[in-house]
Amino acid sequence: MDLTEKQKNSVLCDARLYLAAETDEKFANEVAQAIEMEDWDNLYDRFYTQLTFGTAGMRGVIGGGTNRMNPFMVRKVTQALAQYLIESTSTPSVSIAYDSRLYSSEFAKAAACVLAANGVKVYLYSTLHPVPMLSYALRYTHSTAGIVITASHNPSKYNGYKVYWSDGGQVTPPHDIGIVAKVKSVTSESIKDIKESVARTKGLIVTMNKAVDESYYKMIDSSLRRPELVKNAPIVVAYTPLHGSGNVPVRTMLNNYGIKTVVVKEQEEPNGSFPTVKLPNPESAQAMEKVIALAKKEKADIVLGTDPDADRLGIAIPKNKDKKEYILLTGNQIATLLADYLLFTNKELKLNSKRPLIVKSLVTTDIIKRICNSYGADCKDVLTGFKYIAEQIQAIEDNPKAEDFFLFGCEESYGFLTVKEVRDKDAVSSAIAAVEMMCYYNSKGLTLQQRLEQIYEEYGYSTEVVFAHDYEGSVGKAKMEAIMASLRGLKVGDTLVNRTIKTMLDLDGENTGFPKADVLIYTFTSGEKLIVRPSGTEPKIKYYLFLTSGEMSKEELIAKKDAIKEEFSNAL
Repeated sequence: MDLTEKQKNSVLCDARLYLAAETDEKFANEVAQAIEMEDWDNLYDRFYTQLTFGTAGMRGVIGGGTNRMNPFMVRKVTQALAQYLIESTSTPSVSIAYDSRLYSSEFAKAAACVLAANGVKVYLYSTLHPVPMLSYALRYTHSTAGIVITASHNPSKYNGYKVYWSDGGQVTPPHDIGIVAKVKSVTSESIKDIKESVARTKGLIVTMNKAVDESYYKMIDSSLRRPELVKNAPIVVAYTPLHGSGNVPVRTMLNNYGIKTVVVKEQEEPNGSFPTVKLPNPESAQAMEKVIALAKKEKADIVLGTDPDADRLGIAIPKNKDKKEYILLTGNQIATLLADYLLFTNKELKLNSKRPLIVKSLVTTDIIKRICNSYGADCKDVLTGFKYIAEQIQAIEDNPKAEDFFLFGCEESYGFLTVKEVRDKDAVSSAIAAVEMMCYYNSKGLTLQQRLEQIYEEYGYSTEVVFAHDYEGSVGKAKMEAIMASLRGLKVGDTLVNRTIKTMLDLDGENTGFPKADVLIYTFTSGEKLIVRPSGTEPKIKYYLFLTSGEMSKEELIAKKDAIKEEFSNAL
């Protein structure tokens, strides 16, 4: 793009301020070389904005510049967090974890040094640990806050920074708002002046005690509903950590139960480049190809996959009892199976006299509501983001007269939680719950596929379609805003994708029953439901299309599903 002289001077000024404060030579050289070559398009993309620290934390491409993930941006956000913590409590402390992504350990250490330089005590893991173990650890250590360096399931060029509060969930109002305000006040000069070298002499950075891990494992062990079916079960589990942090905890738990576990060797070791997959996401069929191939070879009873920070769980199951073919379940199917199993088990074993509560994101399948209704359980929809599920758990914990108890939390994007001691999605404990569920139905002569079919017969067949459109860079951001504004201009009775709008709910409005959010929900007279929302972590708009069989048979709907998806995707 052609920049004006004013734009060039502004970018150059920001670049020089960045260079004065950046501590990493590699990232500084990227910017210095762009300046030397007068590569204005490159410089503009690096500095036209700063990575946003918002309600979902901070995430971006690794590299030099304020629009990149690097030590400068980590130190900037951490300085803001330190200031907020110091004003919030007299003795602040922070637990820090990191996953296998490129520069994760370096970013974690940079954050620890900034906090300690401000007099904040830090519990820092010495090895990579997943999101759920950090959530558990900060509650165990009674930390004021927590940090995880991760970009979850994003491509390898990304990294990110998530902040948690003392309840174990990601920050919510007023804390997220307070931290964001502090970020805006932190200048390049103040980052440059942070005396990090003093930090270690203060003794404020301590290594996270290994007893925390043991406590986490014991918690999962105690959460088993039918431990006698799991321990030493004559089954085979095929597993891939997709080069991430799930390898140690998932295998530790399965080994503790004496379960034979086979692991994809090429994906076993941590590697932030994720060399064997296009995207380290267990939602992706390509990412699960190797573990499914291993499952076929070993005749595995269930297939598990976790993403780099082990908060997302993918599951594949045998199509038939001969275990020659496997079906990769969707997040909604996994959530449906787990919700059904946990509700049934709670009732049969009389595990809790209170009313079960299942909390799901509003973009997760509505079949769960129908299952909850049949058991007299509560089902609550919340905004996308597991911190909103964590809020519901905390609300019960804070209310001794609560009539409900938390049973299960789920998001369609492969996020599940079956234990209340963790306040984010947990692929480790959910993997163990899934193995228990499989063992139970196996003891009844049923496969998980057969149980899923029974659920559809009882509650009606539902299926969902998720697609997204990407919008990179400054031009893409403006286009996203224009698209959302155009969709907001529609009203009941208008036509969208050749369908008449029956109802429309804009969560950015008043009295919606949800916190304000950039989310639109449409239902159509033809029976479909569409939810539209910009991603909180990536430059894309996501579309969730809910389909029910209605007058059509299950087979007819399945046959038309791809055509309906294509129709909506092309029109939006």
